[in-house]
Amino acid sequence: MAPTIDRALVWFRRDLRSTDNAALHRALLAAREVWCVFVFDRDILDSLPSRDRRVEFIHDSLVELDRDLADLGDDHGRAGVRLLVVHDSAIDAVPALARALDVRAVYANHDDEPASLARDAAVADALERTGIALRTSKDHVVFERSEVLTLAGKPYSVFTPYKNAWLKQLEPHVLEAYPVAPHAAALAPVPPVADLPAGVTAGPPALESLGFERTNLHELRVPTGASGAQHLLADFLDRIGDYEDTRNFPAVKGPSYLSVHLRFGTVSIRELVRVAWERTGPGPAARGAQVWLSELIWRDFYHQILHHHPRVVSRSFKPEYDGVVWETGPHADELFTAWCEGRTGYPLVDAAMAQINQTGYMHNRLRMVVASFLTKDLGLDWRRGERYFARQLIDFDLAANNGGWQWAASTGCDAQPYFRIFNPVSQSQKFDPDGTFIRRYLPQLAALPTSSIHAPWAAPPMELLAVGVELGRDYPEPVVDHAEARLRTLARYGVVKAP
Repeated sequence: MAPTIDRALVWFRRDLRSTDNAALHRALLAAREVWCVFVFDRDILDSLPSRDRRVEFIHDSLVELDRDLADLGDDHGRAGVRLLVVHDSAIDAVPALARALDVRAVYANHDDEPASLARDAAVADALERTGIALRTSKDHVVFERSEVLTLAGKPYSVFTPYKNAWLKQLEPHVLEAYPVAPHAAALAPVPPVADLPAGVTAGPPALESLGFERTNLHELRVPTGASGAQHLLADFLDRIGDYEDTRNFPAVKGPSYLSVHLRFGTVSIRELVRVAWERTGPGPAARGAQVWLSELIWRDFYHQILHHHPRVVSRSFKPEYDGVVWETGPHADELFTAWCEGRTGYPLVDAAMAQINQTGYMHNRLRMVVASFLTKDLGLDWRRGERYFARQLIDFDLAANNGGWQWAASTGCDAQPYFRIFNPVSQSQKFDPDGTFIRRYLPQLAALPTSSIHAPWAAPPMELLAVGVELGRDYPEPVVDHAEARLRTLARYGVVKAP
């Protein structure tokens, strides 16, 4: 297909890769010359602390993306292809750059978060006033928005029927990659620095120039960029057959660890679903691949929930659950702080909170455990925990985070029934049976025998004395009694009982 416009601009957002990228592919097909840009959006970044692992992950992934785009240009005899980078409000910067480059269209991939939709509407309006189109594509999920509906044409609110309908619609062509390299001759070389618009750099500037400092991201050996995603994927595929058996144990290498790469698009969801789907047939990896594919479908499910029900950002999916009265006041604030800081007296909960605070990651089973503890042991509003995760998680994704928290709090779609309340001790005994994970993140308890590490307050006093652990000094007493908290939770949720 011959190009139809002279110049286009590709606006990278949550799709930081040069391969299998819908927006980049479509821009290269449509235009004779294609520029690429990423905006460090001040409307988002200015409220963040100076040390933020997500910003560092994005920055270092952009360094690789810049190289990858240059390599695409070199493959077609074009030197100097670079990623343009802007540190400004995207609402102002994208239209200004589009005008400065004299492009006819800006290409981007969908972002269905409410704030992102509002940003894109403002950008589209500003572009339209100067005759420039904003053209967006599906890229971050397999099926989006209203692509999977009930027979009545309504969005699903229960996962299993959604999953069945999703699988019925899955065909090989849906997972085909968007080719980029064959069309890369249209990539535009960056002009001399003197010709760049004010505030625009060729390639990512130093992280420090953006007002951010290095974190412990690389000490934690978190691989960044598309190459990091491919490294993790290759490692996971060697053990995908064991996924069902290992995924719930935080001390075991069970997950794919690709969640941050899915969040920032350094890997294509189409590629991940394709490799999972290919392994669901006969073979030793089949069951593990099926379970992993189901997890990827959950991701699509929560994104379509957010699209159809944006109110979930601030309210319960089930409106009647907005009638639940959560604990408030100084004591509730003290409990919340203890939960955030990993001082609840329940070792698995505290070890999980140490993990998220120290690394920006939390194992999925533990996300459910600590969310249940916050809402159903401490009686605190799920939105408080959701906001804390939003600040701490390197893989924070609004749709998935909101869906997971509302599931745990029983306020969401297809959620855990309110009367099913995780026991933090039995969860610890079942999923960290040897106490390996607890010992890793709570070294003050490392010398306790396994029989006592899940509930130190129940250990014989002489046993605690023998290992030098004094409750209240070295490790806190439990902030609540689980059995008593369970009864309070059942009463608290009584407001939603059917009459």
